[in-house]
Amino acid sequence: MLENQRIIFMGTPVFAAQILKYLKENKVNVVACVTAPDRPAGRGQQIKQSDVKKVALDYKIPVLQPEKLTDTAFQQELINYNADIFVIVAFRMLPKAVWQIPKNGTFNLHASLLPAYRGAAPIHWSIMNGETETGLTTFLIDESIYTGAII
Repeated sequence: MLENQRIIFMGTPVFAAQILKYLKENKVNVVACVTAPDRPAGRGQQIKQSDVKKVALDYKIPVLQPEKLTDTAFQQELINYNADIFVIVAFRMLPKAVWQIPKNGTFNLHASLLPAYRGAAPIHWSIMNGETETGLTTFLIDESIYTGAII
C-alpha cells in the first residue's frame, strides 16, 4: 500500500532513523525528509547531523532542515513535493499549516502505548518508571495533541 504513496518523513533521533531505514528497505517511496538543522554538539562543539539526516543521505533522499516550521518558504517546498502522506517519528510539534498539507493525512508513530507517556521522552519515562510492558502507537494528527484516530 505505501509503495504507491509519495511520503515525506519527519524525525530527528536514532529511533526515527531506524524507522526511516526500515521504510526504505521495504521499498516505501520516501520523497524527502525533514529533520532538525545541523548543530554544534559535544565538547569540541563540532557540527553534528541528525541521525535521520545521515540515513536520508545514505539513501540519497532530499533533506529539509528548517529553523522554523512556520516559514512559508519551507511550507511551499513541502507542497511542491506533492506528498500523499507525512510520517512523523520523534519530531517537533507541527503547525496545522504543515500537517494538513498531504491529501491522505499526517500520522505520528509515538514510542508509547497512548495515552501513557504522551510528550517527549516516552522511552526514557517507561524505563525510569519500571514498566514491564510498552509499545508503539500510530495515530493521525488532528487539532489536539495525541487525540487523533489510532491506526
